[in-house]
Amino acid sequence: MKTLGDRIRELREQKDFSLRELAKKLDLSAAFLSDVELGRRFPSDDVLAKIAKHLDQSVEELKSFDTRPPMEALKRLTSSNPLMGVALRRVVEKNVSASDLIELLKKVEKKK
Repeated sequence: MKTLGDRIRELREQKDFSLRELAKKLDLSAAFLSDVELGRRFPSDDVLAKIAKHLDQSVEELKSFDTRPPMEALKRLTSSNPLMGVALRRVVEKNVSASDLIELLKKVEKKK
């Protein structure tokens, strides 16, 4: 499944923009845009709108590639399962990185 970052990279390359060139047009750092394309970070709605404009896409089309669960779903999950809320707070408190969480999930999946 294609991610938001994959789609942005694909559209950028179709426009023949380098990463640095598009970042400059968007008034963003190349590192931030690279992180977006790699799925490490997600742009705010304002930044996504700027990206969409420069890549001649609608915001809705780009959002269709955002595979993250909506915040409302996460809020419902933590409301219905207090232990999940505790776990997520501990992740934040301990500064656990996204990479660490992904690696942990891979280990759990292998055990199953």
